Amino acid sequence: MKEHDRLVATGLVVLMVILGLGFLVHQSPRFAGSAWGGALGVSGAVLMLVPLAYLVIKRVPPLKRTVTRRVSMRTLLAWHVYAGIVGPILGLLHTGHKFDSQLGIALTALMVIVVLSGFVGRYLMGQFSQTIRAKKEMLTGLELVYRQTAGELAAHPEQVAIVRPLAGFWSRLMGGLLLARPAGVPATASAPVRALRLSESMADLEYAIKTHEAFKRWFAGWLKFHIIISFVLYGLLALHIWVGIYFGLRWFR
Repeated sequence: MKEHDRLVATGLVVLMVILGLGFLVHQSPRFAGSAWGGALGVSGAVLMLVPLAYLVIKRVPPLKRTVTRRVSMRTLLAWHVYAGIVGPILGLLHTGHKFDSQLGIALTALMVIVVLSGFVGRYLMGQFSQTIRAKKEMLTGLELVYRQTAGELAAHPEQVAIVRPLAGFWSRLMGGLLLARPAGVPATASAPVRALRLSESMADLEYAIKTHEAFKRWFAGWLKFHIIISFVLYGLLALHIWVGIYFGLRWFR
């Protein structure tokens, strides 16, 4: 998700939350059944079907090949995000903040949960991927410098003897204090000092990469949760539409 798209999506999510909290100060019992209320409800339901279409296209290869000849997956993802947020916003407006039935309350709550779970999962997954790529690039650069430093140490065995006692954890900790420099470690620092600092930096980066990858795997499970509750939402939406049509037609009869 690009920065501009992320800002727009964030603004829409904030608007949705504010509208959801509007029931504290506003209620219109008859709005949902009015012409405008019905139009908002139908429009919101149609928009909420767009994410389902994206899900099907993404996971059906023949359909994906056919559709992506005209529209890229990046564009489809943008439609998925915007429609998946604007649809529930229209749904919240459709309610008129009247929450009398258990079905309506469950449907409204699940709309908000689905949007928040999808937005948070999408945002954090992107952040984790960017962070992992950046740290891997840093680690590659440090490994290159470390190999150069190791070459210098190999050419001066007497300097290797300075670093060898610092192989253990506590020895490295004390060594870091003893070999520290007030203004940091300049490029002209001795090879043992650079080797020690580089090894510590690479170890920190490797640990950070593993941690971020673990979080990324966890959020992959979060994405599955988002998909599952989305299908529950579609089930409640279908039931809500059926109830509205059934009881509405009874009044006409």
